[in-house]
Amino acid sequence: MAASTGVAVGAAGSLVAMRRRAAQPVNGREPVVESDLPAEVRRAGAKGLGRRSLDALRVGVLVLDADDRPVLVNPAAKEMGLLRAGTGVGGPPVAHTVVRTLAGQARRTGTRREVELDLPRGNGRDPLGVHIRAVALGDGHVTIEAADVTEAHRVARVRRDFVANVSHELKTPVGAVQLLAEALLDATAMAAETDAPATDDILQDLAAARRFAERIQHESTRLGRLVSELLDLARLQGGEPLPEPSPVSVDRIIAEVIDRTGTPATAKGLEVGFAGTRGLTVYGSESQLVAAVANLAENAVNYSPDAQEGRPAPRVTITARGDEDWVEITVSDQGIGIEPKDLDRIFERFYRADRARSRATGGTGLGLAIVKHIATNHGGQVDVDSTVGVGSTFTLRLPARPPDDVLPLPLSIEIAAGSAEVKGTA
Repeated sequence: MAASTGVAVGAAGSLVAMRRRAAQPVNGREPVVESDLPAEVRRAGAKGLGRRSLDALRVGVLVLDADDRPVLVNPAAKEMGLLRAGTGVGGPPVAHTVVRTLAGQARRTGTRREVELDLPRGNGRDPLGVHIRAVALGDGHVTIEAADVTEAHRVARVRRDFVANVSHELKTPVGAVQLLAEALLDATAMAAETDAPATDDILQDLAAARRFAERIQHESTRLGRLVSELLDLARLQGGEPLPEPSPVSVDRIIAEVIDRTGTPATAKGLEVGFAGTRGLTVYGSESQLVAAVANLAENAVNYSPDAQEGRPAPRVTITARGDEDWVEITVSDQGIGIEPKDLDRIFERFYRADRARSRATGGTGLGLAIVKHIATNHGGQVDVDSTVGVGSTFTLRLPARPPDDVLPLPLSIEIAAGSAEVKGTA
């Protein structure tokens, strides 16, 4: 887009300069003003300038008619492979399958359609990363704009591979530390329960060893959770292709979440309950949606105060409601709330509104970022409303019906990863 703007500004500047030179007297004669030229000459000049500007763009531009036949194409679009050879010998070229699919969607819906994916190029070369945008022009014509994002995709692959590899390497030592901590705790417990006489020094050493072992176990558990969430985030950001959307029962999601949070909630004396409409359905990955709602519910439990004798038990409420288009799942708590200055940033990776509380609860700062990515990948969104000292309400909004006009995109070869990958949004 920046390249397009630069070319347009440059062309406009050149035209202004030409007009200024033309307006100056030459050898004492009156200058030729553009408005004095015949209309045909002016149109031809503008057309030639527009064509040269289009050919100079690094962004690929392609216009298709109502029958998906190319009527205008610039060199950048040809280099990107948006046109393919026709089926017949010497026949006219045809637009790429992805381009025709996107153009058809733009015609039917009348809205702009976009997709970002990798196109295989063969000959051992890395795939071509392109961001394609289709806009209907009327009368069946559609303009296609394609930007080369190969370098951005390469950097993203390197980053994802690094995170995934480091996380996998960390899982082994973290698991070993957890097992050693558990063994040390068991050993200190057995030593304390023996009938053999023990001096005060031995008892103090056992107490200190147990305290250190508990601390090791807590930190190793937190580190293990961090590694697991890093892997989840890497997958959600495109490291793996998204599964095909399938109908998912909201009742099953909420039942699983309540079961997961039951033990920590009971330990704090909290109540976790459901309210709202039953029998709702959303579309996507059940495991990812359960993970998103569970993250919200676990946060609500962690940041709620413990039950106090003589007072009503704090409550975490999961609510579901929806219509024919959308389903909203809300998780409300009666906890400490979130400061207004933090509301815009809590979905950022590693951002913590209360760092001391996050360390105490074992938080990693990735949970809400994972929820946001899951919501976005499912065509939805997540919002928050919070009052300090009163509580917070997180709302996960998801589509209630199958996604229309899903792109039947061909698999793009991820050479570096050795597997096929598609990145696209209809």
